[in-house]
Amino acid sequence: MRTSTRGSRRLVTLAVVATLTTGLLAGCADDSDDGEPNNGGGGGGGGGKTELTIGTFGVFGYKQAGLYDEYMKLHPDVSIKENVTTKTDVYWPKTITRLQAGSGVDDIQAIEIGNVAEAVQTQADKFVDLGKEVDKSQWLDWKNAQATTKDGKQIGLGTDIGPMAICYRKDLFQKAGLETDRTKLAAQWAGDWSKFVAVGKDYMKKAPSGTKFVDSASSVYNAVLGGASERYYDKDGNPIWEKSTGVKDAWDSAMQVATSDMSAKLKQFEKPWDQALANATFATVACPAWMIGYIQEKSGESGKGNWDVAAAPTAANWGGAFIGVPVAGKHQKEAIALAKWLTAPEQQAKVFAKQASFPSAPSAYATLKPQPATVEFFSNAPITEIYAASAKTIPVQYFGLKDQPIGTAIADIGILQVEQKGKSPEQGWDAAKNEIKDVLGQ
Repeated sequence: MRTSTRGSRRLVTLAVVATLTTGLLAGCADDSDDGEPNNGGGGGGGGGKTELTIGTFGVFGYKQAGLYDEYMKLHPDVSIKENVTTKTDVYWPKTITRLQAGSGVDDIQAIEIGNVAEAVQTQADKFVDLGKEVDKSQWLDWKNAQATTKDGKQIGLGTDIGPMAICYRKDLFQKAGLETDRTKLAAQWAGDWSKFVAVGKDYMKKAPSGTKFVDSASSVYNAVLGGASERYYDKDGNPIWEKSTGVKDAWDSAMQVATSDMSAKLKQFEKPWDQALANATFATVACPAWMIGYIQEKSGESGKGNWDVAAAPTAANWGGAFIGVPVAGKHQKEAIALAKWLTAPEQQAKVFAKQASFPSAPSAYATLKPQPATVEFFSNAPITEIYAASAKTIPVQYFGLKDQPIGTAIADIGILQVEQKGKSPEQGWDAAKNEIKDVLGQ
């Protein structure tokens, strides 16, 4: 849920991130295929119960980990309904409209990392100050800061963060004559995404019929950018996307993929991508921790023991989210209590066990254990340790007001122009640039 951010300045401080000792990232297994609400959740109304609604995008893991059912057993007077919109680019504009109207909001609203800066800077008055309701020390300092206004109001509680790895099909690697051991493989591309691309070129020389090395150039772009200290904005909130070294490096890596034969040219979380996971038609995917559960679900039994996890070329963060309580919600007091409970360390650990979502609550790390079935599915990889190592060295990153639409323009317009329509990298960049300038009103 994509893509693991922000108050106005979501600082991922190295010192704080270094306190991560074990764990994975959760929460933002983002966009699916349709963008329409999927009202699947635990509990309905009736019987005199207070029905609490939770608006989310993608898979947050609360339902999957049984947290809604558990909470309703603890609070028999409460029922919970989850309203899921599969696409974040549909969910967030809809949420903004309802926040501004002061009606139609859910009792709890999820906020994606790419939208938290906008929420903090333009919608803070529409949310309850949850910082007054909790012990802030339960969360990473930088995670709290991302959802906090300049005057100290905290509009959301952290759910997850998104340390990066590479998930790969070792059965396909073996057929292509490549290294399959996760440690040796990681050493081949350590420190440089161009080395990862070089492994891809080797893969394609003897690729099993009908397979590609990566799912898409966009996933490579997001992974590289997730490890960059410069993104789209500087620490003062000024847009720097045109001159950002992080954007340049990520774009160049994506173009190496897009202009080669190694990409399956799939858009993540859409039906063809899901089907490709099930049919094993690509060998690797940039894999933030929250994607572990998604791969396991979509690959099915045939993927068991064929998927493995290796360290990514560089430490990176992709994804992360928050949940907030709108002022206009019908059941503010009860919603605050539920939001606190869902994001407590104990519950974050339960979501991790089910979805491999990496908690933003450090006190949960010592107890993190993926489900045995998940570990077995990924060839007994030391999942927690791999993601924890990435989390320890994630660089300081700053997010801005239009972070998400800028990223969407580059991935869904610029890269797509090259990868699927045969345009040159220069033409793709120009298309993205024009869209970004429209978004920013330049």
